[in-house]
Amino acid sequence: MTAWLPSLDSSLFVDGVKSLTLLLGVLVLRALLVRWVSSQKGLTVEERRRWIINIRNGMVFVFAAGLVSIWAHELQAFAVSLIALAAALVLATKELILCMSGAALRAGARFFSIGDRIQISNHRGIVLDHDLFATTLLEIGPGQSSHLTTGRVVVLPNSLFFTTPLVNETFSKDYVFHVTVVPLAAEDDWRRAERVLLEAAQTECADYIQGAAQYLHDLEERNLLEAPNPEPKVTLQLDQPGRINLVLRFPVPVRGRARTEQAILRRYLTAMSDGRFKGATGS
Repeated sequence: MTAWLPSLDSSLFVDGVKSLTLLLGVLVLRALLVRWVSSQKGLTVEERRRWIINIRNGMVFVFAAGLVSIWAHELQAFAVSLIALAAALVLATKELILCMSGAALRAGARFFSIGDRIQISNHRGIVLDHDLFATTLLEIGPGQSSHLTTGRVVVLPNSLFFTTPLVNETFSKDYVFHVTVVPLAAEDDWRRAERVLLEAAQTECADYIQGAAQYLHDLEERNLLEAPNPEPKVTLQLDQPGRINLVLRFPVPVRGRARTEQAILRRYLTAMSDGRFKGATGS
């Protein structure tokens, strides 16, 4: 009975047992780490979710590396056959390979993280999850100017990272410049509208100016870039006959764009309602 035991070290049975043991070990370790992260009340919900996803993806990598190590000696005997098989698999699973390559590109370049607001092609949303094959967004819309979630979930293949530009709207983690366009008719009193809009923005952003200025200064020192003035600014845009666009740029915390934009617009409309656009005079 014991004569065949030494040969088990190189048998498929032992490799299978090792693989099963590795799987159980990875699952137990992942469960313990997830439980530990979930118990850290000092972390925000978003930070805990980010750590849990990183742990999950890391355990997948550890399991895959372990399987390669366990079965390496078996694979060597079929190297030539595996080359032909690999070529066939590449053709058959090209999209899956592109998705995994996209995941590697995302991890290496750090395009975004959990909780960031991004846009890929015509899809905008908050990053809920990402793995080897896909990125899941909580959709924001409708249109490019909205900041409201629709309640729908969008799942995008990671292969899009190679073919489609990606915009990270929350790359600056503390403050960003937000742009709002207020359209006017050509006969409206655009000078008064410009002044009222700027005053509304200055009032609503008063609490953010100092913090935004310090943040921009830190970015300037760290990245050797000339930081723009954080004060709200209005510029004119003539994109079509008969219409004047007031383009307002103002600093705002990353997580407060929608609220601040609405407060500015409501303050602006309330002030403008005292005198209609056409023929109104400034005070």
